[in-house]
Amino acid sequence: MTQTSLPPLPIQKPQSDRLFPPESPNPTMWSSEFLQEVQALTKRLFIQLRRRPTTLIAGVLQPLMWLLLFGALFSGLPKGLVGDGQTYVQFLAAGIIVFTAFSSALNSGLPMLFDREFGFLNRILVAPLVSRFSIIAASAIFIIALSLVQTAAIILVSVLMGASLPSASGLAVMSLILMLLIVDFTMLSLGLSFAMPGHQEMLAFIFLVNLPLMFSSTALAPLTFMPTWLQWIASLNPLSWAIEPIRYVYSHSTWAWDSVIFLAPWGEMTMLKATIALLSFGLFVGIFIRGTLRRGIA
Repeated sequence: MTQTSLPPLPIQKPQSDRLFPPESPNPTMWSSEFLQEVQALTKRLFIQLRRRPTTLIAGVLQPLMWLLLFGALFSGLPKGLVGDGQTYVQFLAAGIIVFTAFSSALNSGLPMLFDREFGFLNRILVAPLVSRFSIIAASAIFIIALSLVQTAAIILVSVLMGASLPSASGLAVMSLILMLLIVDFTMLSLGLSFAMPGHQEMLAFIFLVNLPLMFSSTALAPLTFMPTWLQWIASLNPLSWAIEPIRYVYSHSTWAWDSVIFLAPWGEMTMLKATIALLSFGLFVGIFIRGTLRRGIA
């Protein structure tokens, strides 16, 4: 009796390969995978905000209280004393907008620090991320969104108090300046969140530099009201580089990149110079914290 051999059966690919197309072997920055990571991490921050809405409520009410109280306190100042035809509310609005964005950015490292202390950051880091820069990008997007909400509330209340509304181009410049400022100090805060041993030290640092930076800027008073030594400090303060362009578009319907926004002891500061100064400050911060971030999210 002879034994016949059967032909080999054809090997079929698994059904899962047909349903799910293969992923790109080496996804890079700004790929769809990277954008998906940023979206997921940003959504997580907004979910936390939805569960604790008091953070947003307090973040909107606090600058409005500053604007109302300081605006009422100095409402008797003659018009034009703080600028060309400006009321003090109009003068103060730019300072409050920038200080609010600065405070939000400076506090942006606290959630990352708490994630590090409670171990959640380790869960994110062991995930197969395309780029861990998505962690930083998500924090920056979240703070920018919050700051835009706070800015809109401040502009609305300042208009109700008698200040004029900036033009469309002025609002665009305001958004650009705020985004540069937020990205600069968000990077600094995230770098400090990995450099500090715990949240107590981080909070101590924030309390130490928050108000001194505001009072040593042009947020509450123009440079002409300050002594010479304070004029030097205020003119080199990054907050002043953001305040004065926004203040200029508040009081001028037309503007140009070569418009002089304030006279410093060392020379003229134009709109373009202030923008370049904020960009340069961001590059300096990025270089300064690069090693710390690399070690923290390695």
